[in-house]
Amino acid sequence: MWLPPLRRTHTGLLSAGPWAQGLQEAFKEFDYDQDGYLNYKDVAECMRTMGYMPTEMELLEIVQQIKMRMGGLMDFDDFIELMGPRMMGETADMLGLKELQSAFSQFDLDGDGKISQDEMKEAVKTLLGEKLKKGELEEILKELDINADGSIDFEEFVMMLSIR
Repeated sequence: MWLPPLRRTHTGLLSAGPWAQGLQEAFKEFDYDQDGYLNYKDVAECMRTMGYMPTEMELLEIVQQIKMRMGGLMDFDDFIELMGPRMMGETADMLGLKELQSAFSQFDLDGDGKISQDEMKEAVKTLLGEKLKKGELEEILKELDINADGSIDFEEFVMMLSIR
């Protein structure tokens, strides 16, 4: 199934990139009338399909928020705002925060909290033993750089691991 490329949202939580297609596919699957909105009744099932198991209390809060703030419907930007942090949290819980920070530091050579293009190039060569073809590195960074600041921060790094 062809999916249009994702755009950056006004919230800055999601950018373009195939790594986010899982979220888009889940959203489309539960957008039964294809109007670009999920009904609050379908959000829990959609979340479970993606492997996130919300508690009943969490579901009550989410449904109440959707009903009050969004008139009972949730668009894709709202869905990203809802799921992004949850998926990142779950990934951090599964892998462990120390392990994630350790992995991040393998890329963040100067310790400034961001992975630059040069650091990514060096890490790919050193850690993976591969030399990328011209343009591949730029494409990878463009895919992962959610806030379009030219580097990968820890949150973007964890999000990448959450979606893949």
